[in-house]
Amino acid sequence: MSYSVGQVARFAGVTVRTLHHYDEIGLLVPSERNHAGHRRYGDGDLDRLQQILFYRELGFPLDEVATILDDPDADPQEHLRRLHDVLKERIGKLQEMAAAVEYAMEARRMNIRLTPEEKFEVFGDFDPDDYAAEAAERWGGCDAYKESQRRTASYTKEDWKRLMEGFDAIHRKMADLMAQGVAADSEAAMDVAEEHRRFISGGYYDCSYEMHTGLGEMYVADERFTATYEKIRPGLAVYMRDAMLANAARQV
Repeated sequence: MSYSVGQVARFAGVTVRTLHHYDEIGLLVPSERNHAGHRRYGDGDLDRLQQILFYRELGFPLDEVATILDDPDADPQEHLRRLHDVLKERIGKLQEMAAAVEYAMEARRMNIRLTPEEKFEVFGDFDPDDYAAEAAERWGGCDAYKESQRRTASYTKEDWKRLMEGFDAIHRKMADLMAQGVAADSEAAMDVAEEHRRFISGGYYDCSYEMHTGLGEMYVADERFTATYEKIRPGLAVYMRDAMLANAARQV
């Protein structure tokens, strides 16, 4: 099976002029010509063209591509392995660049006045961006999510520090009660759960008891949140969930 120069150009997404040029410089000489002298490309030619285009996409000049492909000691499989390694490295860099651009876009949209260094200084190992897309998917249409976005849009570094310090204090209170063997449905634990709910309402959105118990369930169901609380004290995620549920139940 062989293909005309026009067919190959369509397959590969290049121009006929490009294929003619590759032929003229000896980079891709078609293996056949018909009785009229027109170029005909076989499967081997297409394989070589694919490799040429891979290397060109990665920025290799044509003369260097020719040197690589015409190496008599080169194994075709090794070519593919080399391309795969280079592509993986390039993909990693592009992903890092895309993440940086997304961060810049989001920071500009939300008017966040934090440098990346300041942001990680504030949040430590916990990066809210890890959960931003999921939060938008789960709650993006609800009033609480919109209210949280509106409030936090103008928060400064000091505002975020104040919130994180407040949460840390509440978590320490809950962890201390747990360490003392105080039951999660005790008055003391429920009071701390209520403090937690009110703190969310003050800093982010009006957190109803229904929403608060939903958060508690997520602390246990989502391993990322569970890990955050387990670092404070093993078992704290479940203990907080139970205290939050008990606090909501006593309001009935």
